[in-house]
Amino acid sequence: MELITKEIEEKFKKYPLGSQDGLLGDSKVVVKYFNPVGVGTWFITEGNKLENGDYIMYGYCHLGDDDMAEFGYVKLSELKEIKLPFGMEIERDLYLPDDCTLKDAMESIDISIPDYFNKDFLDNIEETEI
Repeated sequence: MELITKEIEEKFKKYPLGSQDGLLGDSKVVVKYFNPVGVGTWFITEGNKLENGDYIMYGYCHLGDDDMAEFGYVKLSELKEIKLPFGMEIERDLYLPDDCTLKDAMESIDISIPDYFNKDFLDNIEETEI
C-alpha cells in the first residue's frame, strides 16, 4: 500500500508543519496510519516533503496507552521501516472522511480525548496559574 498519494501530497501543501499550531483536537487530520495487527495509530495533521523525498510529519501518536499518547514528529521512512508479523506493514486508512478533525478521528476508534483538548480545561489552568 502506498502511504503517500498525490492527494495527500496536495493536502500537505495546505497543512505544512506549524500550520495547525494550537488547534489540538480541532486540527484537521491529513492522513491516518495504523498497525493492522496490533497497537499503533498515527493521526497526521501536518507534513513537509524533505529534499531527499522523505516526509517529516507531525500529529498525534497513540501507541496503545491513552496516558502515554502525545503529539510528535515521525518520518514517512520510519513508518515504512516498521516490520510487523506475517509480512504486514503499516497501513493508511482509506476511509478517513475528508475534513475530519483529530477529535472525530479519535472518537471513531474509541481513543480517549485528553483533557487538554478541551478549551475549558485550558482556561481553568490559565486562571489557576495567575
